[in-house]
Amino acid sequence: MKIKKNIVIMYSIAFLQGMVFYGAVATLYRQAAGLNMFQITLIESISLAISVAMELPWGILAEKIGYRNTMVACNILYLLSKIVFWQADGFGMFLLERILLSITIAGLSGVDSSVLYLSCEGAYAQKAFGIYDSLGTAGLMTAAGIYSLFLRGNYKKAAFFTIVTYAFAAGAAFFLQEVKEEKPLQKDSPIREFWVILKDMVHKKELLLFVVGVALFSECHQTITVFLNQLQYVKCGMSDGSIGWVYVLVTGAGLLSSRSSSFCGRYGKRKSGVILLIAGAGACLLLAVTENPFLSVLAILLLRITYSLFMPLSKLLENQFVTHPNRATALSINAVLMDGVAIGTNLIFGRAADAGLSLAFIIAMVFCIAAIVLFCCAAAKKKI
Repeated sequence: MKIKKNIVIMYSIAFLQGMVFYGAVATLYRQAAGLNMFQITLIESISLAISVAMELPWGILAEKIGYRNTMVACNILYLLSKIVFWQADGFGMFLLERILLSITIAGLSGVDSSVLYLSCEGAYAQKAFGIYDSLGTAGLMTAAGIYSLFLRGNYKKAAFFTIVTYAFAAGAAFFLQEVKEEKPLQKDSPIREFWVILKDMVHKKELLLFVVGVALFSECHQTITVFLNQLQYVKCGMSDGSIGWVYVLVTGAGLLSSRSSSFCGRYGKRKSGVILLIAGAGACLLLAVTENPFLSVLAILLLRITYSLFMPLSKLLENQFVTHPNRATALSINAVLMDGVAIGTNLIFGRAADAGLSLAFIIAMVFCIAAIVLFCCAAAKKKI
C-alpha cells in the first residue's frame, strides 16, 4: 500500500458518516416536522438535479485545488447539512439541507474513490473499496442499534448525535495526504478540457456501456431497498416491528462488500459481474410474483447482497477504464451520466408503482437484464 494513513482515515470517515442515528426513521422525522410525502419526494428530485448541475464545477475545482482540499471542503459542507437538518422545521429548511447535501455529494463524487484508489497498490484497490463500503454500512447499523436501544422516538437527539459523528469525520479529513500528482499548467481551459474528456468517453463505447449498465442496476437497488420495499412489506401484512428488524438485517447485508474481492477472485471479474446481475434480476422477478413475507424479505436481502458484492467491482473497473490524468473530472462525468439515468428511472418507477407494485418490480427486472447485456458488451470490448 502506498499511503496507509490515507486508507485508515478514509475508513474512519466512512464509518463515522455511516452513523446517521435517525436513518431508520428519516421519513417519520420529516413527517413529524410537517412535511408530506409529495414534499419529501419533490425535495429529492430537486436534490438530484442540483447534484447533476454541480458535477462539472466540482470536478474542475477538484483538479485545481487537489483531492485532499476537496475532501476537507466537502466534509465541512456535510457537517453543515446535518446541522441544518437538526434545526429544520419546515419545507424551506429541509430543502436547504438537501441543497447542501447535493453540493457535497457532487463534490465527493469521484474524489473519495480517487483518494482511496491512488492510496492503494493496484491489487488491493478492490478490497479497499469493499472495506470502505462495509464500514459505512457498519456505521449505519451501529447508529440504528443505538437509536433502537437509547433514542427511540427522540428525533432531535438522534439528529444531534449525527452532528457529533459528522464533526469527527470533518476533522479526520484534515489529516489526509494529497495523492493527486502535480501536472504542468495546460493551455486548455477547464471547460474545454471537460469537453475533451467527454468526447473521449463517447468514443470509448465500452466505458459508456459500462456506466449506463451500472447506473441501471444501482437505481433498481436504490429504489427497491429504500422506497418500494416498505410498500411490499405492507402488502405482505408485516407489522411495523417486523419491518424494523428487517431493516437492520438488510442493512447488515451491506457488510458483504468486504467479500467482493474474494468473490471475484474465485470466479473472475466478468463472470462475477454477470452472476451478480442475474441474481439481482431474479430478486426483482421474485418480488413481482410473491406476496409472501418470507420470500419478499429473501428477495430484497438477495438484491442487497448482490449490490454489495457488485459495487466494489464496479468502482475498480470504472477507475481502470479512466485513463485521463484528471481522474476526478472524468469520474464526475461518469456520475453525471449515472444521475441522468437515475432521473429517468425514478420517473418510470414512480409512475409504475402508482399503477401497481408488481409492475414496478417487473420493470426493475427488465433494467437488470439490460444491465447484464451492457456489462457483457463492455467487458468484451475491454477484454476483462
